[in-house]
Amino acid sequence: MDKDRIQGSVKQATGAVKEVAGKIIGDAKLVAEGKQDKAVGKVQNAVGGLKDALKG
Repeated sequence: MDKDRIQGSVKQATGAVKEVAGKIIGDAKLVAEGKQDKAVGKVQNAVGGLKDALKG
């Protein structure tokens, strides 16, 4: 498993936590950060998947 997949998954999870926390406390900036982290993590995870596919 490529390290980008692992890091991407961690970013997605972190983003989800930030998004939920932001909604709970009413912090729009935290919600936006969470959504951004989730998107970045999704892309990074996809890149890692592509690397894995190319390796074999």
